[in-house]
Amino acid sequence: MYGLENISAHNGWAISLVGITIVFTGLTLLSLTIAQLHKILDLWENKDKYINNRNHKTLTSTPADVAPQPGMPAENLEDIHQYKLIVDRLEQPFSLPKLLDIAVKIGLERPHSTINKLLVKKIIVSDGKGYFIWKLQF
Repeated sequence: MYGLENISAHNGWAISLVGITIVFTGLTLLSLTIAQLHKILDLWENKDKYINNRNHKTLTSTPADVAPQPGMPAENLEDIHQYKLIVDRLEQPFSLPKLLDIAVKIGLERPHSTINKLLVKKIIVSDGKGYFIWKLQF
């Protein structure tokens, strides 16, 4: 027996298919690893920065112009202060999408969630015409 008959008789087609699958899977994993290698190297080079940021996420001091008042959520004082600064630069009443756009551009953490909290706590209220007003006074 020679040629294709010999390959078929000794499971040569199945062995070839398994070999091709193993090689293709290995090359795919290798390419994915190389594609993500820059993230691992960045983490390795800046590990002190990532460790320090993770340990110091809590609010250590309140801004000077935002003092805790009755009815004001004390856990969000920093967020309230940052958004108050943005609103002060906008015209009253202001557009909520514009506030969100500015918050995203300057890199505030979780702007959608924070603006939602400000709306729920009635710190930002609707004027009934599609715009919003900053209600909380300091």
